[in-house]
Amino acid sequence: MAKRKTSESITTEPKKTQSKNSAVILRYVAWTLAIIALVLTSMVVGYYFGYNDANSDVKKLEKQNLEQRVSAIAKIEKSLQKNTQERAQKSVNKKLQEVLRQQEVKPKYVSASHEFDYSEPKLVPEAIPRPIQVSSLKPRLAIIIDDVGTKSQVNAINRLNIALTKSFLPPSHNRPNTPTLAANEIFYMVHLPMEAQRFSAEEPNTLRIHDSQEKISSKIKEIKRLFPKVAYINNHTGSKFTADEIAMNRLIFALKANNIYFVDSRTTADTKAPKVMKNFGLKYVARDVFLDHHMDKDYIKSQIKIAIKSAKQHGSAIAIGHPHRNTLEALEESKSLLRDVELVYVSQIY
Repeated sequence: MAKRKTSESITTEPKKTQSKNSAVILRYVAWTLAIIALVLTSMVVGYYFGYNDANSDVKKLEKQNLEQRVSAIAKIEKSLQKNTQERAQKSVNKKLQEVLRQQEVKPKYVSASHEFDYSEPKLVPEAIPRPIQVSSLKPRLAIIIDDVGTKSQVNAINRLNIALTKSFLPPSHNRPNTPTLAANEIFYMVHLPMEAQRFSAEEPNTLRIHDSQEKISSKIKEIKRLFPKVAYINNHTGSKFTADEIAMNRLIFALKANNIYFVDSRTTADTKAPKVMKNFGLKYVARDVFLDHHMDKDYIKSQIKIAIKSAKQHGSAIAIGHPHRNTLEALEESKSLLRDVELVYVSQIY
């Protein structure tokens, strides 16, 4: 009996030890699996939140890239627009210059100074003083372009695409088509040659101070026949004629009989037009500024500024220029300044 008990004891003891070892292993396995599960869970959770953060970062980056692209495109478009405008401006100036180069008749006068006589100091006759006016209305500026005589000049003026009053010279050997050219205009004037104190390049059929009433009246009737729509004339030169009261009485009488108004170019400070117009019960209308007494473009631009200032001070103003290249280019390049006034025809001022 003692021997069998000892044998059973020996057999049972390894089994208990083995069972205990198995339990320990199982615990280790369980802990290992738990740790692995925890790590995996952390990885999944971390991936989830990391994915969202990354996704958010990607969206932010995409938004920034989109904004940068839009900004870049806008800058490119603005640059292209500016370049297009500059090219268009250069194209206008180039076409304008080309039109002027192709004039049918070369300009007979080198500047506006042919219009008047002067003595030292060399000053343009001043505009007649006018009161300062304050108005809520936009100031009006009428710009007359004198000496218009050819189709190319008309084309060059029209290319500016602003309201300019063309004043056509009566037909002559060098300019036979002025009535035909004027007939196509909405509004125009006639630039009537009158006797000057000193001027060698006189136009044919220039009115003189000793012309009779009959001769002057006949001339105005002929002007009305050639230019049926004419309602305004201004004097070409005329420093001697407009300074003669008798001659001006004859002229204004003839003009009034044909429903034509006189606009004084003020080629002399001694003009008798204000007095004569008053005697006839008519309002005196006159030039305020000569734009191109000198042909330098910068000078012309400065005169445009003076004309604008005059219009603002008095509510309206009249400027006179000529169809020379520098004058027309100066007007083209001054369009932004001219937005401060309303450009109108002479008929819309008085």
